[in-house]
Amino acid sequence: MDRTLQSQDRYFLPRQSFQSLIDQLALQGFSCVGPTMWDGAIIFDRLDTVSQLPQGVSDRQAPGYYRLESGGDSRWFSWANGPQALKPYLFPSREVLWEGTVDENGGLSFKERLTEPEPLAVLGVRACDLAALAIHDAHFLKGPSPDAHYARRREQLFIVAVDCSHPASTCFCVSTGDGPAATRGYDIALAELDEGFIIDAGSDRGKLILDQLPLSEVNEEQLDQTRSELDAAIAGQTRALPEGPLNRILFDNLDHPRWDDVAQRCLACGNCTSVCPTCFCASENEVPSLDGLSSEHSREWSSCFTQGHSYISGHAIRPDTRTRYRQWLTHKLGSWIDQYGRSGCVGCGRCIAWCPVGIDLTEEVGAICRESGDE
Repeated sequence: MDRTLQSQDRYFLPRQSFQSLIDQLALQGFSCVGPTMWDGAIIFDRLDTVSQLPQGVSDRQAPGYYRLESGGDSRWFSWANGPQALKPYLFPSREVLWEGTVDENGGLSFKERLTEPEPLAVLGVRACDLAALAIHDAHFLKGPSPDAHYARRREQLFIVAVDCSHPASTCFCVSTGDGPAATRGYDIALAELDEGFIIDAGSDRGKLILDQLPLSEVNEEQLDQTRSELDAAIAGQTRALPEGPLNRILFDNLDHPRWDDVAQRCLACGNCTSVCPTCFCASENEVPSLDGLSSEHSREWSSCFTQGHSYISGHAIRPDTRTRYRQWLTHKLGSWIDQYGRSGCVGCGRCIAWCPVGIDLTEEVGAICRESGDE
C-alpha cells in the first residue's frame, strides 16, 4: 500500500507545533538526533529545538560536488541526503567487541564488551536509508550468528522518517524501488508542506507519540499537494540503474575494458564505501595495553578498496584498483542479490557526490550493459 495515497490514520501537525514532537520523544526517554548544518554539510546531531534544523536550506549535488544553498522558504527538509546515514548509529566506525586480560597468576581470560545503548530517536530519515536499514537487519540480525552489538542498538532505535520531495541530481532511488516516499520501516512518517506536516504512525510506539501531539484532520488539498510533490520528485530523477539481471550481466563481463577505464580514474580512497548506507566491510584489530596485561579486540570500518581487505595466505588476491573497484560494483549490484534477495544499492547517490573524481556508479554499470549488448 502506498501511504501517500491514503487519508485514513493520517493527520496534520502545524509547523508551529513541531517542537511538540521533539519534546514528546524526550519525554518518552529518547535522545533525539536530527539534521543540522555543520562544516558546509547536513549531518545528524543532537536535536533539542526546531531552531537547530536547517530552515530554508537546499543542496546542490553533482558528481564530486556538494554545496548547501539558501532556499528562501520556511521548510526544514527541502534537501536530499547529506554524507551521513543511519549506519554510524547502529554499526559504529569503531567499537570494542571483547577484551582479554592476564591475572596475577598469569591466567588469560576473555570478556565480551557489550554496552547498554540509550534509546535514540532519529528525525529526518529518508526512504533510501530505511531500505538500507532493512539490508543491515538482514545481515546483522537474521543470519546464523546475530550480532549482539547491533541488536542492542537496533532495539533502542526510534525512526521519524520524512518523505523526500527535493531529491538531488545524483539520486536514483526510483530505479531501485526505494523512494522517494517512506512506505515501511518507520515509527512515524512525515510529509512536509509549507504550513506543516502530514503525519502518520508505523508502529505502536509511534501511535503513543501521536496521541500526545496537537493534531488535526488532514484534508484532500494537503494530500493532493503531497502527491504532486512526490510525483515531481519521481519525474525529476534523471539517473537510473539499468534494468535487467545485473548479477548475471556483471559476472559475465569480468574482463570488460570498462574496468580498466574506471581504474584510471578511481583513487581507491574508499569515500564511496564510507558514505554508502549499506556497506558493512570491517577489519578486526588487537589493541594491547602498554603494560602488556590486557588487550582490546576492536572492529573498525574497512573497505574493499584497501589492500588488506583481500589479503589471504600471504598475498592480496585483488592487487590493484581495477580488481578492487570490480569487486565493489559486482558485489553491490550482483552477489548481494544472491545473498539478500536484492541489490545492495538503494539509489541514495552519495557515492557519486562524495567521490573526489566524480565517478558515477550508474554510468559505469550502464556502460558495461550497453557495450555488452544487455541494454
